[in-house]
Amino acid sequence: MTKIVFTAMDAAEAEAFRNGNPDANGQKPEHSIAAGTYPCRVCLGQIEDGEAMLLLAYRPFPDLQPFAETGPIFIHAEACSHYEAQEILPPMLESPDYIVRGYGFNDRIVYGTGAVTPTDRISTYAQELLARDDIAYVHVRSARNNCYQCRIDRS
Repeated sequence: MTKIVFTAMDAAEAEAFRNGNPDANGQKPEHSIAAGTYPCRVCLGQIEDGEAMLLLAYRPFPDLQPFAETGPIFIHAEACSHYEAQEILPPMLESPDYIVRGYGFNDRIVYGTGAVTPTDRISTYAQELLARDDIAYVHVRSARNNCYQCRIDRS
């Protein structure tokens, strides 16, 4: 069985956004106060009601190319602990299902891998995908809005 890890946004990258570096759209991240809970892509936990947060456009790919999707994400406005329990389903994944999709070593979608997956099957499906030679990594995305949640890699 392929061992997997859930990979959060790089802590240094998050800190750069907190320091005002431009997002994927070239804009400064927006500061706001959470009205409800929002998933943080750094600690992979929740930004709680009343906490300061940043909203920014994020592109979780190394280079621009047609499959390099950009979308909105939230992170804590103040430094938070980087996700450490990498082999465990992150607490931010609270919806009943998510899109789980494989990407090749060229950072492009591997067609036929994307599936709306019940949350309790994310790890199993990611293991199946990462057992394949043509899959480099997997994304977990919102099944409702396609927003990037986190990446899954081989352990």
